[in-house]
Amino acid sequence: MVWEKAHAFVLQVYRHTKTFPKDELYGLTSQLRRSAASIPTNLAEGCGRRGDKELSRFCDIAMGSASEAEYQILLAHDLGYIDDQNYRQLDDQVSEVKKMLNSFTQKLRSN
Repeated sequence: MVWEKAHAFVLQVYRHTKTFPKDELYGLTSQLRRSAASIPTNLAEGCGRRGDKELSRFCDIAMGSASEAEYQILLAHDLGYIDDQNYRQLDDQVSEVKKMLNSFTQKLRSN
């Protein structure tokens, strides 16, 4: 389920951002945590709405947040806040979430 994968991604983001420099607390740390948490949050909110059309709209918002997090992970890596191994792990996770979101959204729109 896409929500479960997104939730696992958020947990990993929180673990990795604990080691970011303190001067990034209100910058990249906060931005990355918010964009990551926005993915399952929007899925949950969309599930609480009426119908596939509204759920699809919230999936689109979640996809935007996933793309935002994907860039922020790259930025954190390029700044040296995340090592290569952890970058690959997080990048793989967010890529998988995006693929699952895309499939789910297509299924909703075909109904």
